Amino acid sequence: MGCLVRNMFDYNDWSIFRKQRFRKNKKEIDNLRPYRPRLTESEYDLIKTSRKNNGNGYNNILVIGDLHEPFSLDKYLQFCISKYDEFDCTEVVFIGDVIDNHYSSFHEVNIDAEYSGKQELEYAIKRISRWYKAFPKATVIIGNHDRMVMRKAQTSAIPSKWIKSYKEVLEVQNWNFVERYVKDGVQFLHGEGGTARSKCKADMMNTVQGHLHTQAYCEHYVGQKFRVFGMQVGCGIDHESYAMAYAKYGKKPAIGCAVVLNNGKLPINLLMEL
Repeated sequence: MGCLVRNMFDYNDWSIFRKQRFRKNKKEIDNLRPYRPRLTESEYDLIKTSRKNNGNGYNNILVIGDLHEPFSLDKYLQFCISKYDEFDCTEVVFIGDVIDNHYSSFHEVNIDAEYSGKQELEYAIKRISRWYKAFPKATVIIGNHDRMVMRKAQTSAIPSKWIKSYKEVLEVQNWNFVERYVKDGVQFLHGEGGTARSKCKADMMNTVQGHLHTQAYCEHYVGQKFRVFGMQVGCGIDHESYAMAYAKYGKKPAIGCAVVLNNGKLPINLLMEL
């Protein structure tokens, strides 16, 4: 299969990214330019944002780990916002399981659960609204917890026409829910089928996955004529919540997000200090 290189950066790609950041800092003088009266202030801000994001021609994607709302860490949102800004991201991908649906689990639910099904869903929607406010446009990979209610509807042979869409239920009209997303030669999956390292080799394709809360890594596999990476993204779950009691005596989760920079060429895992 060739050789394995852990956490290997392409320094040409890193150099390009650093030059981007340097140019961005120099362009702070743009803020001194008076906006023209024939544009409204909001139109002017929109043009500035567009130039910032697309002027260099690079896509920088922020990958947000499993949330399992309403059971995510409060500080995780601000951490992801800070990384979006730090790495000049132009796009956001949620890697799946934005909602936990503990009340609807196929396994035994916690008998001491703090919320009823109705309360849990309402609280999850309230907490997801914070993410929607921060990232009003995003691609959301559908995870196994996201689709729990849909699966139970299928088990009961309920026609799909009776079922509301994810964006309707969670009140996130501008989020795009998909099973798989491909951008710049990188596939983004939730990851029920295995690890990122096995999936990238099986598909011979750069792969980013979530699902495995206790793993966060990036490995590059190098052959004679190819190189692919598999990146396992951390998560933002609250390990102490009753919904995570099933993993109480296992490994603690890897809290973090990731970025894929320079049009899919530079993947970096970012762990949050606890």
